[in-house]
Amino acid sequence: MAETRQKWVLISGAAGGIGKATVEVFVEHGWQVVAVDRKEFSWPDSPAVHTILADISSPDDIENIFKQTKELTSTLDAVINNASIQVGKPLLETSAAEWDMVMASNLRSVFLGARLAHPLLKAAGGGAIVNVSSVHAVATSANIAAYAASKGGLLALTRAMAIEFAPDNIRVNAILPGAVDTPMLRAGLQRDQFGGSELDRLENLARKTVNGRVGQPAEIASCIYFLADNSQSSFMTGQALVVDGGATARLSTE
Repeated sequence: MAETRQKWVLISGAAGGIGKATVEVFVEHGWQVVAVDRKEFSWPDSPAVHTILADISSPDDIENIFKQTKELTSTLDAVINNASIQVGKPLLETSAAEWDMVMASNLRSVFLGARLAHPLLKAAGGGAIVNVSSVHAVATSANIAAYAASKGGLLALTRAMAIEFAPDNIRVNAILPGAVDTPMLRAGLQRDQFGGSELDRLENLARKTVNGRVGQPAEIASCIYFLADNSQSSFMTGQALVVDGGATARLSTE
C-alpha cells in the first residue's frame, strides 16, 4: 500500500481569531502547519505547528518566511493569506503612510507571497491558495476606506491568480467573512462613532444578519479548510465565498 504524503499549509495571521481557529482545524485534519504572525505566539502542545515570527508588510520578512518554510518542507499543499490590518478613520483624515501600510499588509503581501509559494505548490503537484478578503470588498461602511480598497483589490487579485496558476493545478479562491467575533472586530467597535457598550454594538451587528448573530472564528476556519481541501472543492477556483450570516443578502430598505 502506497504511503500517504504529509500535507503542509502556510497560514499568515496565525495568532489572531480566525487565524488561530484555522491553524486548529488543519491540525485536526492531520496537516503540518507553518504558522506566521508578527506577534509572539506558540503552540507548545502541538508538534504539527511550526511558528515563524514575521511582518508580512515587509518584503524582506516575506523572503525569510519562505526561506524558513523550505527548511521544513520542499512542498506546500495550501497557503492561507489571512493576516491583515485596519485603519479606522475617515478617508480625508487617512495619511498616505497609513494607506500604504494597509496595502502593504493586506494586498502586496499576497502578491509577493504568491511568487514564492508557487514553486512549492507546483512541486506538490498542485494545491490551493485561500485569500481571506472581507464583505467590505462588496459592501462597506464609513471610515474604513483603505481596508475596503485592499480587500476589493484582493478579490480581483484572486481571480487573476486563479487564471494564471490553473495550468499548474493550483486553485485560488477568496473567502469574504462578515462580522466575526475577533479581536479586530472588537477593536473596530471601540472606534465606532455610535454610543452604547461593546455588547450593545455586538448585538446591533447581530441584528443586521439574517442568522441574528455574529459569526465565530471556527465557522470561518471550517470554510477556509473546505476551500483548501482538494477533495471537497476541487472544481472551485477564482471564486468568492461570502460567509456573513446573510448580512449582504438583505436589502437595506427591508
